[in-house]
Amino acid sequence: MKALNLYGVGDLRYDEVPKPKTKTDEVLLKIKAVGICGSDIPRIFEKGTYNFPTIPGHEFAGEIIDAEDAKLIGRGAAVFPLIPCGKCTACRSERYAQCCNYNYYGSRCDGAMSEYLAVRVKNLALMPSNISYEAAAMCEPASVALHAIKKSGIKAGKSLLIWGIGPIALIAAQWARSFGVENIILAGRSAAKATLAGKVGFSKVINIQNEDAQDFIMQETKGQGVDACIEGTGNSEALEQCLYSVKNFGIVVAMGNPTGDIRLSQDAYWKILRKEVSVTGTWNSSFSHSENDWHEALEAMEDGRISVEMLISHKFNFKEFKQAFSLMHEKKESYCKVMFIDK
Repeated sequence: MKALNLYGVGDLRYDEVPKPKTKTDEVLLKIKAVGICGSDIPRIFEKGTYNFPTIPGHEFAGEIIDAEDAKLIGRGAAVFPLIPCGKCTACRSERYAQCCNYNYYGSRCDGAMSEYLAVRVKNLALMPSNISYEAAAMCEPASVALHAIKKSGIKAGKSLLIWGIGPIALIAAQWARSFGVENIILAGRSAAKATLAGKVGFSKVINIQNEDAQDFIMQETKGQGVDACIEGTGNSEALEQCLYSVKNFGIVVAMGNPTGDIRLSQDAYWKILRKEVSVTGTWNSSFSHSENDWHEALEAMEDGRISVEMLISHKFNFKEFKQAFSLMHEKKESYCKVMFIDK
């Protein structure tokens, strides 16, 4: 089969590799759509993976073409990319994102930027019949967004600030809206993404390059600040802005992956103390019997509570990988979600 194979930092090739063989607890998935995550860019061009060669890709969906359970054949599925050890304390309580010895499709083992992938049956999130493979491939960011929204504790009648206007942020805003939150503010640096936020239905958008964020937020909250913030950029300045923006006893959810050290000024740190702000982290998503962000995400796509296909700004086939990755790595133009599709 053909696959994008990472042989070393910056050395990604479109290669012929052996077609995977399934184990007894796996199905064979024909990959139909796979998104390029922001984390894939440093993984390919700066940090590398855990071993080489590795096929990247952890945001994906496809058709099950071989399985021991004949009922699964022909079904579409998204795939939870974390493979838990099943033995540690976190796994025994089904908190798989906290597994201390996990594997991961696309970084610790081969992922979905390929024609086929053998995946564990337990990691399947079966698709409703009325959503596309492109939408299902957005299930990973949609689940991450839902997990962050749950961490914020946001409810109807409350106010929410999301710092950053990437795909996860725009999905998080849709989740909040589906929960009845009306006062949703987004802040970012890109005029193009601010325009996209408007197309998704959000009018309270701050372009911090030409607007004062604090003036806008205080005007929208009558000087009180927002009930909750989600910081989605992994940036020190953004985290400080969230601490300034949240009201007394509010919640700040740290979601963005940092690109370097996160530092706070003394004044920003004082805001945590004086306003008794709760700062909480969010990591990955829930995929258990008691709480499953993935099943909730697919159901919300099915009934229209969240719309994700409009966030796919660019589509490529695997042969066009250089164009796809250079677009993101070199920031050649504005983009939201870049995706490889079977075409």
